[in-house]
Amino acid sequence: MERVISYRQALNEALHEEMGRDSRVFIMGEDVGVYGGPFQVAKGLYEKFGAQRAIDTPIAEAGFTGIGVGAAITGLRPVVEILYIDFTTLIMEQMVNQASKARYMFGGKAKVPIVLRTQGGGGRGNAAQHSQSLEMWFVHTPGLIVIQPSTPYDAKGLLKSAIRNDNPIVFIEHKLLYGTKGPVPAKEYLVPIGKADIKRKGDDVTIVAHSRMVLFALSAAEKLSKDGIDCEIVDPRTLKPLDKERILDSVKKTGKIVVVSEGARTGGFASEVAAVVQEDAYDDLDAPVLRVTTEDVPLAYAAELELEAIPKEEDIIQVVKSIV
Repeated sequence: MERVISYRQALNEALHEEMGRDSRVFIMGEDVGVYGGPFQVAKGLYEKFGAQRAIDTPIAEAGFTGIGVGAAITGLRPVVEILYIDFTTLIMEQMVNQASKARYMFGGKAKVPIVLRTQGGGGRGNAAQHSQSLEMWFVHTPGLIVIQPSTPYDAKGLLKSAIRNDNPIVFIEHKLLYGTKGPVPAKEYLVPIGKADIKRKGDDVTIVAHSRMVLFALSAAEKLSKDGIDCEIVDPRTLKPLDKERILDSVKKTGKIVVVSEGARTGGFASEVAAVVQEDAYDDLDAPVLRVTTEDVPLAYAAELELEAIPKEEDIIQVVKSIV
């Protein structure tokens, strides 16, 4: 019988397994020790591995992220949690100027195996300073790997792969995915970094979506199927390096593509995918590349205004119908 667990539990299992496998792995961040993490992803680590490996930090993101980068360069494998991706504004020096550049600047002799875990996305009424999708800041930075899983299976397998990787990784979890559930094997497995996944096969239109938007796209595809529109859903899983080949293969089959992203419209992930398709699959397109994104506005605290700005299932349906 298939085992079904939550996204939160899948991440927690990954941390338990990797900390048990390798004594160099430790986690640090605000409330990740005794409390088990703001979203309970670190639950039980303090009790099992002690205060030296499940480290509660002060509210000093720049300081403890810098400690993590230094620890990684000297041979440890830190998992640093930043509560809300919005607060990564405080650690850009550590991740963008130091962690991402060290391996290059030392001619490949320095490894920086740090995993920066953080939570992105809106939909919870957390207002403008706690609801952003800032993944493209890190995608834009050479030297960083950026991962954004949508399912419990992918979350566990990719986090384990990230912890074992020798490069700095930004691992982004959506706040509203923690309670979602899906099949996760009890036996150990890894999900390869840089490989997209076809979440639904189809022939009429390709929908590229990541993180929580994958769930929206899958639901929209089921409704569109009742109108005779067969959607293929491609989940990149890793935003950088991007699996261009799998996206392009899908577009060459369907001839149409809609890109769905919770990031802001200008300069967002949807724009990057659109550019890739335009450059490498232009002759295969039967319609323009279309985007469904968050509006270029700060997200409001008021639920009605917030939901109006973020992509909705109905938006995906409408845009797909416009080109099919």
